[in-house]
Amino acid sequence: MAYVVVALVAFLASGLTMVSGFGLGTLLMPVFALFVPAELAVAATALVHGANNILKAVLLGRLAERSVVLRFGVPAIVAAMLGALALGALSHLDPLVTYSLGARTATVTPVKIAMAVLMAGFALFDVHPCLAALQFDRAYLPLGALLSGFFGGLSGHQGALRSAFLARTGLTPEGFVGTNAVIGLLVDLSRLSVYAALVGGGTLNALARPRDLWLVGVGATAAFLGVLVAKPLLKKVTMRSVQRITAGMLFLIALALGLGLV
Repeated sequence: MAYVVVALVAFLASGLTMVSGFGLGTLLMPVFALFVPAELAVAATALVHGANNILKAVLLGRLAERSVVLRFGVPAIVAAMLGALALGALSHLDPLVTYSLGARTATVTPVKIAMAVLMAGFALFDVHPCLAALQFDRAYLPLGALLSGFFGGLSGHQGALRSAFLARTGLTPEGFVGTNAVIGLLVDLSRLSVYAALVGGGTLNALARPRDLWLVGVGATAAFLGVLVAKPLLKKVTMRSVQRITAGMLFLIALALGLGLV
């Protein structure tokens, strides 16, 4: 069942990213969190997200605007590494609350609380009219890079903020998608390097179980297929209903994380 759920969400979400510039990590991280520890879910999502961005960069990277990539990408890389280090610091803190719910033992940890708050906050970007329409001038690109990069490293949620900042840079639709893909790939590579160091040092739970590795492989494969299928259909997709579904799922998973149920 886990493989089916991960594959389906990865396939659909990766297709949506071709239009919106975000969505794969937003949807996939909480799904991974249903089957593996929250901090490991972030690392697993980063692997799938990075593989997906490699494919998108190959397909659309030539359309990226280099000046925007440099101005946004460099600060985002630094901030993403700091966010990943913050995740490592949170992951080994003692549980805040442990309680029983029927036959199930629920554990509330600082990293779960942090994830829940971030996920609920990013869900507001999809449902609140003011936040959904939020855009920023090109002069604020470095600020957007720092914010989206840090949250990308901490929880994997980076695309919504990055897209909001890039939307007012004067890019063409194709340039927007290409620039988004290249910057997303740079952020993924930087945070993955930190996650790898944390896993090697034992700060994060290692991807030791074959089942977890297979989940990542299934997610990456499904995400590849989603990009290939969605590329010719970019102009036919409407995003409003999808945004509402995404927000609803985020709120539910954030509540479950905050209560220690996943």
